Amino acid sequence: MFRLLKTCGSARRGEWITAHGTVQTPLFMNVATAGAVRGGVSTDDLAAVNCPVCLCNTYHLHLRPGEDVVRALGGLHRFIHWNAPILTDSGGFQVFSLAKGKRVREEGVTFTSYLDGKTVFLGPEESMRIQAALGSDVAMAFDECVALPAEKRALRKSVDRTTRWLERCRTEHARLLESGEAVNPGQMLFGICQGGTDPALRAAHMKTIAGMDLDGYAVGGLSVGESSEEMYEILDTVTPEMPGDKARYLMGVGTPLNILEGIRRGIDLFDCVLPGRNAYRGNVFTYGGRIRLLAEKYRLDGRPIEEGCACPACRSYSRGYIRHLLKSGERLGMRLCVLHNLYFYNDLMARIRTALDEGSFDGFYNTYRARLGEVAAD
Repeated sequence: MFRLLKTCGSARRGEWITAHGTVQTPLFMNVATAGAVRGGVSTDDLAAVNCPVCLCNTYHLHLRPGEDVVRALGGLHRFIHWNAPILTDSGGFQVFSLAKGKRVREEGVTFTSYLDGKTVFLGPEESMRIQAALGSDVAMAFDECVALPAEKRALRKSVDRTTRWLERCRTEHARLLESGEAVNPGQMLFGICQGGTDPALRAAHMKTIAGMDLDGYAVGGLSVGESSEEMYEILDTVTPEMPGDKARYLMGVGTPLNILEGIRRGIDLFDCVLPGRNAYRGNVFTYGGRIRLLAEKYRLDGRPIEEGCACPACRSYSRGYIRHLLKSGERLGMRLCVLHNLYFYNDLMARIRTALDEGSFDGFYNTYRARLGEVAAD
């Protein structure tokens, strides 16, 4: 499932083996929430910007079109025309962040659909059945996420419930694989560590779930209100408790700098909607920092977003033209920015993997840690 090739301090270089191919880590998973990246980006486009893995959303796909539709059309890989690995989240975070009128009980969560107002129930077993019908390569366990800051009592309650739900997920996932009900017989199950910003709770929870011998482990419930420094402190606490021979996933994080810091602390897999959300507003990432293309100074700028970048936007279009598209409300402007940002994220991961291969990660980190967190000078 995971092969560790090399380390540089706590940073790890590996290979992640899935039913739809082996991919190189550390890597970034591009977020295709409802089976597509927003901004008119197809899966052919994702291949062109070197996307190794797609992340799709159990909550949204369950509500529309429904997992039965996806199964009837051949599973998620065929449905979205993607023959590389797919990870589906469990729906737990979306219930926490999006669901209206939710009621959390031991059985699961009842909430109101944002589409039609109908009452929906989602629990550990339901999440596993949905993800089995979708046929993803990785199913995430159903967990309970809480907003930060939170009192220790609420965090402990969330941790205990997440552990009980994980046991139920593991049982149901095994049953689905053994019975042949899963579209993808090689589907893996990842557990999620919770505990907010409490180091002791985090370490204890990771130690507990590490003993369940799952296919991989994730750190969830971060980037939900805490500072970057608090997040890094939790990673410093948690990663030593994570099995060294399993993939390590930091959920929903983050900026290029967050990712660089996460890799330095031993994380292998990342996902985040930031490349797209920034692109919608004309904010693009470069190795010199972030650029806001809507700024007046780019009106007559004939340069590409980043000199030497091989993305579809930089190969053919100028900053001035893309700014014009954005100001005019033309969707092409957003699409070009999305493609650039996705290319940048995947290229950043490739450069980090090369630095790890060559034993020069510390130098790479020291060079780019300041640049990636700043606004570009030009």
